[in-house]
Amino acid sequence: MSLFQAEAAAVEADETPTRPRRFAAADAAIMGGFLLFAFLLYNGLWLDLEEGYLWNSASDQNLWEWFFSVTADNVLHLRNPLSSHFQNHPLGVNLMANTAMLGIGIPLSPITLVFGPTLTWAIALTGGLAGTAAAWYWVFSRHLVTHRVGAAIGGAFVGFAPPMISHGNAHPNFVAWFVLPFIALLVFKIARGERPVRNGIFLGLLAAYQVFLGEEPLLIFAMAFAIFAIGYFATNYREFPPMAKPLGIGVGIGVLVALVLCAFPLWWQFFGPQSYQAIEHGPVGNDTAAFTRFATQSVAGQAQAAADVSMNRTEENAFFGWPLIVLMVVITVWLWREVFARALAISMFVMAWLSLGVQLVVVHEETGIPGPWKILSELPLFESLLESRLAMGCIPLIGALLALATERVHTVASKLPEVPGERRFPLRLVWIGVVIAVLLPIAPTQLIVKERPPTPKFLADGTWRSYVAPGGTVVPVPLPSSGESEPLHWQIDAGLGYSMPEGYFVGPSGPEDKRGRYGAIQRPTSIIFDQIKQTGVPATITESQRVQALEDLRYWNADVLVLIPREHQDAFRATVDLLLRKPAEFVDGVWVWDVRTITP
Repeated sequence: MSLFQAEAAAVEADETPTRPRRFAAADAAIMGGFLLFAFLLYNGLWLDLEEGYLWNSASDQNLWEWFFSVTADNVLHLRNPLSSHFQNHPLGVNLMANTAMLGIGIPLSPITLVFGPTLTWAIALTGGLAGTAAAWYWVFSRHLVTHRVGAAIGGAFVGFAPPMISHGNAHPNFVAWFVLPFIALLVFKIARGERPVRNGIFLGLLAAYQVFLGEEPLLIFAMAFAIFAIGYFATNYREFPPMAKPLGIGVGIGVLVALVLCAFPLWWQFFGPQSYQAIEHGPVGNDTAAFTRFATQSVAGQAQAAADVSMNRTEENAFFGWPLIVLMVVITVWLWREVFARALAISMFVMAWLSLGVQLVVVHEETGIPGPWKILSELPLFESLLESRLAMGCIPLIGALLALATERVHTVASKLPEVPGERRFPLRLVWIGVVIAVLLPIAPTQLIVKERPPTPKFLADGTWRSYVAPGGTVVPVPLPSSGESEPLHWQIDAGLGYSMPEGYFVGPSGPEDKRGRYGAIQRPTSIIFDQIKQTGVPATITESQRVQALEDLRYWNADVLVLIPREHQDAFRATVDLLLRKPAEFVDGVWVWDVRTITP
């Protein structure tokens, strides 16, 4: 029996487990069930791909559709897929330094080009959740437990846990965890000496692909796996010496292969145009109360209680609920004597502890007790990590423990003595009832979809083409940003025919300042527009501000400014009229200022 099987399967030492070797109808039914459930969660989006918008994604659906669109456009025109000039003109955007998810965007480019980026967005989210559940189920059912029921419970939890659904509103890179179980499996195979060279090559290929799916999930998973390994070998150290050589060979080859494949993209990410070294978020650890509460989009969810201890609805990273926490404590105590289960539990609790951040906070009260994250928070790579997301490292560990506990229940139930004339105690049924009672409150509900505002006819119908010369830009008023992302959608509907200044992305804080920031370094005219957005009051324009505005327009290579009917539109229009000394024209549903002929 393999290392993975021997320590994980809840079977007696004198039994030889019978595990499914081939893909069977039951496997297809379970995986098909995962896909159907994921489709039902995104039902509103699938039924309205033209106008549907995931409401809790805030600005992120616009951003991800933009990522998929520019990636497909780069593929179509054989341009560098690691960069784009459509935002932040004239500097552009480093796509590799953003969460562009090229591992999905490039393969699905034909779909994006033919059917549009919303379909790609829906596929990435739906396929991410279902694929994650199916992948973990497959590995659990073939290498962890002997029965499909436990594997299905574990796989379903990993794919549809509350933090996964929270990120499923806006972050496909955090729901696509379908490569990670196979990375773990390959490491286990290498450790027991199974073809370390071949498996090392496969390990490198999968790790490289995961880089293009999501680097942050890979880092979180690697941390959880490293803690698991330390916990495993701390009490089972005699197993390490015979594993050291194959691990050195296989993992070494894997790292080499991954580096060869990712060397240039990673160089571009950290040293290429518009790159940055790190982005600081400040202390964003989980409040301990977050672990015991229910996520917004859970069956027992309470939006206000969840919002009270989370950054936003896409970052509910620790909302497992108190029934599951109690069950995990019970399972940990119950399976503690099994080395593999013990290592899983240790890793689970340590990852949860790390996610509390640099200081323990209990229902908003700072205790002054430092957390272990304080040691890691300033290290390279770790300084850009949102520590609250470390709780997501618990998800596959909980899934594995649920699978193991279900396996143990099956083993114990099969050994219960039969008393003539009496029914055997229904232990399996009781256990399934307990699992349902624990998991039902955190089961996900359908994600909220609403209709997005339509793209103005001026941009959707191509009227803008008579105002923009080749190489010129369209300047939305106010300029696009993390809180003003609709212009990204307009640009897509206009066929990516023009570029825009500023935008919603992550880039450097300055030409020499490599600290990361959200959005562009604002020009003075952009700041004026932001002030109007906040106050609703027209700006008092001086001559120096007018000169600066013309300089900004030249820097942006602006051909036309566009203002849609919106809140404070009169204040925006009056201000731009003063800046340009030219009244706006109302064309195809928008106010426009043709600035091609304006001179100082």
